[in-house]
Amino acid sequence: MAMDAGEIERLIRDAIPDARVTIEDLRGDGDHYAAHVVSTAFKDKTRVQQHQMVYQALRGKMGEALHALALQTSVPEDAQPH
Repeated sequence: MAMDAGEIERLIRDAIPDARVTIEDLRGDGDHYAAHVVSTAFKDKTRVQQHQMVYQALRGKMGEALHALALQTSVPEDAQPH
């Protein structure tokens, strides 16, 4: 059973409330998405830790309801050290 973009966004926002989430359905099949997640929660975290936070937010749906997710994460510009 495929997931829709709205469900992915909701799960991420539930776990990371300040997240700005952009979801793109790469194939139109509800199985292959790209996500860009921007959050202050990622500050001082490695890229791996940031991605782990997003995967945890998806509550084990990766590999089941959600087959593939091309993930980009970042900290908002105004939260980065200058």
